[in-house]
Amino acid sequence: MATLLEQLRQMTVVVADTGDIQAIEKFTPIDATTNPSLITAAAQMPQYQEIVDETLKQAKQDAGAGASAAEIVSLAFDRLAVSFGKRILGIIPGRVSTEVDARLSYDTQATVEKARYLISEYEAAGISRDRILIKIASTWEGIKAAEILEKEGIHCNLTLLFGIHQAIACAEAGVTLISPFVGRILDWYKKETGKDYTSAEDPGVQSVTQIYNYYKKFDYKTEVMGASFRNIGEIIELAGCDLLTISPGLLAELQATNNELPRKLNLATAAAAPIEKISMDKETFDKMHAKDKMASEKLTEGIHGFSKALETLESLLTERLNSLNGASVVANSAANIFGVYDLDGDGFITREEWMGTDAVFDALDIDKDGKISPQEMGAGLGAALQLAA
Repeated sequence: MATLLEQLRQMTVVVADTGDIQAIEKFTPIDATTNPSLITAAAQMPQYQEIVDETLKQAKQDAGAGASAAEIVSLAFDRLAVSFGKRILGIIPGRVSTEVDARLSYDTQATVEKARYLISEYEAAGISRDRILIKIASTWEGIKAAEILEKEGIHCNLTLLFGIHQAIACAEAGVTLISPFVGRILDWYKKETGKDYTSAEDPGVQSVTQIYNYYKKFDYKTEVMGASFRNIGEIIELAGCDLLTISPGLLAELQATNNELPRKLNLATAAAAPIEKISMDKETFDKMHAKDKMASEKLTEGIHGFSKALETLESLLTERLNSLNGASVVANSAANIFGVYDLDGDGFITREEWMGTDAVFDALDIDKDGKISPQEMGAGLGAALQLAA
């Protein structure tokens, strides 16, 4: 019998949720998606130091002789995700998602300008905008920015999506693709209720199923890409979804499992679903968002988490630039990262505190107890954090 991964690929586009180029080479996905915490983690791996150094050196040259370290790092910061994206596009046949600075999530015009800049960097390297998805947080302002960008032929992937109101607004804005976060929805409900859920009962699975059925019933062209999985049971329940973005660990588990995989999501079921169409405007969006406690809290947490990852990346780039300039630098990156995420100061980082990418949390949580210790942080990042010369 074919593996679960082989069967899944017959009905769903499989996307690698990682910034690790070696993992992408191993699992050969069609598309790949990255975000701030993935890029931050990848930037610390020794095998990718060349990408970081090349980006910093070019930024220093382009910034000019009188540029400050802050100006150089700011320029390199914007270009680093593009540098990783270009390498990834050399491996995969499809698209790569590159994220707009999460700190711009409530500023429509700034998001549009940043997206245009990212696309211009790819196009300057000879890469068509058709191979790029610009990732934007699913705030009302982010969705309106995506609507503008889509009309310019800049395709968007709306992320940090937790509620049907966000999904409907994205579809009506003509967004190319959305990424509803399955695992983070489950996390919230488990914490709120104290209940363990089967895969079929999983609130994240049910949310993506609801969105898929809504889109297909009303013939929206926006694609649904389930994201942020906790286990392969969630993936199995969403077989047939347009796309699923999966971490390397879960890809490996799917590849090692040889059970039958029935299709769970399909057009016929969606067409028969008793769903009423909702017309979305800002007033309706705001009311639904305020009413949905889970979506409100997780969107805010997600933006905060991605913003912290960006701040950490800026710190790492500053350290590396100082090192390249010949300064004597002691790398404190592991301690800096730990302090940023250990919100309550208890000496452990929980999944809720992390708020970054699940794949990175899972990789650092070596003993799988649901929290990261300082020792696990050091062991997981190890020598990659010794960025000083």
